[in-house]
Amino acid sequence: MLNIRLMKLLDSTVGRLAAFLIPSPLRRNHTFENISLLIIRSGGIGDAVLLASTINSLKNNNPNICITILAEQRNAGVFSLIPGVDAVYRYDHPCEFFQALRGRYNVVIDTEQWYRLSAVVARLVSAPIKIGFDTNERRRMFTHGIRYDLGIYETGNFSALLKPLGVDCQLDVGIVTLSLPPQSVSKADQLLQPHCSDLFVVIYPGASIAEKRWGGERFSAVAKQLESGGYREVVVGGKEDRPAGNMIAGSAGLNLAGMTTLAETAAVIARSSLVISGDSGVLHIAVGLNIPTVSLFGPSSEAKWAPQGEKHIVLNRHLPCSPCAKFGTTPPCSINASCIRDITSDEVMAAAERLLSQPPDGK
Repeated sequence: MLNIRLMKLLDSTVGRLAAFLIPSPLRRNHTFENISLLIIRSGGIGDAVLLASTINSLKNNNPNICITILAEQRNAGVFSLIPGVDAVYRYDHPCEFFQALRGRYNVVIDTEQWYRLSAVVARLVSAPIKIGFDTNERRRMFTHGIRYDLGIYETGNFSALLKPLGVDCQLDVGIVTLSLPPQSVSKADQLLQPHCSDLFVVIYPGASIAEKRWGGERFSAVAKQLESGGYREVVVGGKEDRPAGNMIAGSAGLNLAGMTTLAETAAVIARSSLVISGDSGVLHIAVGLNIPTVSLFGPSSEAKWAPQGEKHIVLNRHLPCSPCAKFGTTPPCSINASCIRDITSDEVMAAAERLLSQPPDGK
């Protein structure tokens, strides 16, 4: 697998040059019956999860459509949670990458927001219709360039990619967009049963970058307050989150960080009463399962990435320099990410209590 930093370097050099030199595709007449469609989705878990409503709309509009995903190692597992997906390949596994490229499709949709290499791949794929965001030189690689809006919830941008296909995707914040594999549900039940058979809150302390991390000590303070209110805490995440998870879970909670697959993590979340997290893929999984969330925002855009609806509370200091992240890049911070780290454990607990006091909706 290629390092993310190396991928960005390759994109700014090789990707920019390729997008400039490769001829633009010709725009052709088309029909949309019996579509074989390739969706390109590199990047992290969150973007992949937010594609679920778009994929569901495609399948609902045309049940006979065949949807293939070209993802990468770190987000490919998400697509096992989206029932409309027929096949998944990973571009950072060469055999799978070339297998995807050898396929013949009616339509290819590149859902990447900025980087050029995915657009170049879309151009090379055998498909008469090529759709993607026209944010830079990448626009030359598509038959249908779509405007990208930095000020709306990301599912709205993904939905806009369907307009050339005549599909109107309406976002409903209360709809469950993810589906759990039965084996993952069984595994989650096994892990939870000895410890958390009743009420529990999921805490995810991790983040893709340090600036988005709230800190294990702060999450631990919230966990202690949750326990006094009759809730146990279950920590999820990767192996790198296990030390923080031990601190947060203490002797009463359960630390599952590094012990579950993505689908098993989703199954644990589906059993919970609430998820507390920063801007992360885990947060978006909770939203896709219609589980209430308390989320902490600062570097990343609340308008673009924060959950919507009455079941979700977003905490944000709204400092003048926030948000600073744009198109997957966060600049160095001179104030130690105060935008998120100045959020107090009491504020998080108050938001959690507000959501936990609401009557369950029969999930």
